[in-house]
Amino acid sequence: MLKKRFFKTKDEVEVTFELDKNQWESIKIAGDFNDWQPEPMKLVKKSGQFKFKTRLPKEQHIQFRYLLDEVEWENDPQADA
Repeated sequence: MLKKRFFKTKDEVEVTFELDKNQWESIKIAGDFNDWQPEPMKLVKKSGQFKFKTRLPKEQHIQFRYLLDEVEWENDPQADA
């Protein structure tokens, strides 16, 4: 799931990527915004979700995938089309 926070005075948006832990021990995110270099997502124990936050240009369309336990790639089924 993606959450976006827009700023009135900046041409950027804060994007928070969230994915439920389920059975995964680690989740990384890779996309065109980080040159497809997988970056670890932080596990928030209270919510049981992995999260990753970044700021991107407001009108930029991005592509990304999650890397689950270093072996399986997954798309976000709730991502904007």
